[in-house]
Amino acid sequence: MGWTGIVILGAVVGLVGGWLHPLRRGGRARIPVALVAGVVGAVVAAMAGNVAGVFHDGDTLEWLACTSVALIAVAVTVGLLSRR
Repeated sequence: MGWTGIVILGAVVGLVGGWLHPLRRGGRARIPVALVAGVVGAVVAAMAGNVAGVFHDGDTLEWLACTSVALIAVAVTVGLLSRR
């Protein structure tokens, strides 16, 4: 999976996670923030995995790691936004 796929994966996770999160009490601002958090989480996971040598581009573990980190980033971000 190239960088385009990682960004698309992060965007999808961000949109769906921001929409389905149980603490989503905020206004419309939570969707763009969740989208950015998902993309940033997926990109950081891909870069960290490549630098550490855990996986290479296109590995199955890369999909799992990017999705997991993006989900965690979206959950934490939406949870923190709803506490205000």
